[in-house]
Amino acid sequence: QVHLVESGGGLVEAGGSLRLSCAASGPTFSSSTMGWFRQAPGKEREFVAAINVRGNSAYYADSVDGRFTISRDNAKNTVYLQMNSLKPEDTAIYYCAALRYYPNTYYSRGDLYDYWGQGTQVTVSS
Repeated sequence: QVHLVESGGGLVEAGGSLRLSCAASGPTFSSSTMGWFRQAPGKEREFVAAINVRGNSAYYADSVDGRFTISRDNAKNTVYLQMNSLKPEDTAIYYCAALRYYPNTYYSRGDLYDYWGQGTQVTVSS
């Protein structure tokens, strides 16, 4: 089992940056594809980024590609999301999640992720 705790959210002006962290406990972090998802008020949850077990392959939604960078440190059981050039439309609750039992080709399928954090709020002002 994996317990996930996000941190690093906050209020930032458009064009600014934030770095989210997701600390994991449990023995399966290093064998799980890790993903970031977000949900804005009144909208469905959407995929943001994912990274494979070894950390050498990353996947991004078109809306964040080139602005966000996902990384992981398996020694620290932590996954990160560096968010640059933030826009008001990036405002949402951001969740990290662990994909344990499916291959990383399913990285964008939130319904297949097994473990979720409680979320951290990101607000970008215009």
